[in-house]
Amino acid sequence: MLSWEEMTPIEEAGAIWYDAYKDAYGFRPRHIDTTEWTLTDFHKEIMVLDQVIAENGIQRLQEEAIAADKVERTILSLLEAGAKDREMAIKWLHEANDTNGDNDFLCYCLGVVYGYFGSYSKV
Repeated sequence: MLSWEEMTPIEEAGAIWYDAYKDAYGFRPRHIDTTEWTLTDFHKEIMVLDQVIAENGIQRLQEEAIAADKVERTILSLLEAGAKDREMAIKWLHEANDTNGDNDFLCYCLGVVYGYFGSYSKV
C-alpha cells in the first residue's frame, strides 16, 4: 500500500472517493469500475458524496432526537408504572433490551446518541 506522499494525484483522489463512498452509503464501492475516471471525475463524485454525507448527518440527528423523545416518554411511563426513580427505569430498559447494563449498547438499541445514559458505566 502506498503512502500519501507516494500516490499520484489521481490515486489520492481515488482513495478519498473510496472512503467517502463508504461513509455515504455504508459499504465500499467494489462494484464500480473507476479505471477510466479522470481527476475531474473523482472530484465531482467526491463533491456529491460530501453532500450525501452531510444529508445523512442531518437525518441521523433528527432520528436521534425522535428516539430521545421516545425514550423520555418511556421513562415517564415506567415511573408511572412503579419505577421508584429514573435509575430504576433505566435498569428496566436494560432488562427489556437485554443489554446487561451496558449503557452504550442500550443507546444503540434505542437509537439515541452514545453517552445518553452515561458512557461505559453499568447501571
